Amino acid sequence: MIIDWNHFSPWSALTGGALIGLAASLLLLANGRIAGVSGILGGLLRLDENDTPWQAAFVAGLLFAPALWAILMPGGLPLPSFTPEDGAGWGALILGGLLVGIGTRLANGCTSGHGVCGLARLSVRSLAAVLVFMAFGFLTVFVVRHILGN
Repeated sequence: MIIDWNHFSPWSALTGGALIGLAASLLLLANGRIAGVSGILGGLLRLDENDTPWQAAFVAGLLFAPALWAILMPGGLPLPSFTPEDGAGWGALILGGLLVGIGTRLANGCTSGHGVCGLARLSVRSLAAVLVFMAFGFLTVFVVRHILGN
C-alpha cells in the first residue's frame, strides 16, 4: 500500500469520526437506542410501530446525506457509480453482501454497533466482535492479495 502524502489530510476522517460519535451519542441520549445500522435496518424491516419513524429517518439519512453533500458542496464527494470494481463481478458482490449479513446476524450486530457504540460502552462482547471483524478483514485482504494474486 502506498499513501499519497501530498493529498493526505486527516481532517476529513477526524471530522467524519467526530460526527459519527456525536450522532451515536445523540441517538443514545434522545432515544436510548444504540446506533447499530444492522439492528436499525432489521427493526425497520420488522415494522415495529413504535420505532419505525426514527429508524426510517436514520436509514434515509444514511442513503441521502452523501447525495445531498455532493449536490450542495462544490467539488464535494462524487456520487458512487454502483458498479463492481477490481474485477469482482456482481456475483461476488452479492455473495459478499450475503456473507456480511450472515456474519452480522451471528455477531448480534455490525461494525457500527459493536465498534462505535459497544466499545464506547466498554462492552467485552463488542471488543471480542471487533477483534474478530478485524482479524477476518486482515485475513481476507491477505488471501485476496497474496494467495489469490489480485
